[in-house]
Amino acid sequence: MSDDATHEEGQGEELFEHHRLVADPGQTPLRVDKFIINLVAHLSRNKLQTAAKSGYVRVNGEPVKSNHKVKPGDVVTVELPQPVFEFELVAEPMDLDILYEDDDLLVLNKPMNMVVHPGHGNYTGTLVNGILHHFQNMPSLPNQPEPRPGLVHRLDKDTTGLMVLGKSERALTDLSEQFFERTVNRRYWALVWGDVFEDGTVTGHVGRSLRDRRYQQVFEDGREGKHAVTHYRVLKRLGPVTLVECKLETGRTHQIRVHMQHIGHPLFGDPIYGGNVAVKGAPGGKYNAFLRNMFEALPRQALHAKTLGFTHPGTGERMEFESELPEDMANALAKWTTYVEASGL
Repeated sequence: MSDDATHEEGQGEELFEHHRLVADPGQTPLRVDKFIINLVAHLSRNKLQTAAKSGYVRVNGEPVKSNHKVKPGDVVTVELPQPVFEFELVAEPMDLDILYEDDDLLVLNKPMNMVVHPGHGNYTGTLVNGILHHFQNMPSLPNQPEPRPGLVHRLDKDTTGLMVLGKSERALTDLSEQFFERTVNRRYWALVWGDVFEDGTVTGHVGRSLRDRRYQQVFEDGREGKHAVTHYRVLKRLGPVTLVECKLETGRTHQIRVHMQHIGHPLFGDPIYGGNVAVKGAPGGKYNAFLRNMFEALPRQALHAKTLGFTHPGTGERMEFESELPEDMANALAKWTTYVEASGL
């Protein structure tokens, strides 16, 4: 019976709701819409039919109609774009650092101090406002009278670096699937506190803190949060801090920041997760003055999305992009290098 199916859930950067359902060996032939409705709570039939018409319902990787029959062993996936916006979006002219663009997608370099999409307290001046202005002459998509903002993933307000946006329904669906299946290559450079002894992996459920819902935390028992995996490797040791590269398998909110804090290496400058105070290093007048200058020069978490790789939804070509470090992080690394060399650390 369908209610005995294996049910796994995941979420691609929290902008799409994903479900992966595996029919058990005793599954009798059943319409795919009924199969999904039986297993996914609080899902309306109308929303599911809309998803199927847009190609978001797949059986064994192939888009199907609502009346497709599910058989034993079939893998059913459904992607439901979440309504991110509950107010009118306003297109705003904005100087965007676009690295690549074609009919299907756009790759850009996000600066610091920019919110990706509108929300409480940030209704204008976001990346989406600028994207809507850039896309203002884009043809309307099927069943979509207004151009979609194209978001598949996002970066924190003060995290810089590479993002990809979809410009068509096909691209949005395909890119979202790549994030869900973890085939997107995402590598970040982060300056963290402490001497990171060796390369490693952090595995731990990440979810909203039970004490303060504004923050995230790691749940080692797995009872709360969502599965999250971050691989890291050492790039350069600088005494009290270390430059590391983090490779994401999953894309949870604040994942790198909370994972690195969890293992005792919060990101330098991170005001939320304890990186904006002296964590390592011998206290003293010279060192304290140096840190004050550093925190003023880099008043954010030292995190940059440096590498982004994915398969082009239209051509099937594998695309890889690299982004230079922003000026504040590059200067911070140079100053730390000078300080360590002068101090003989």
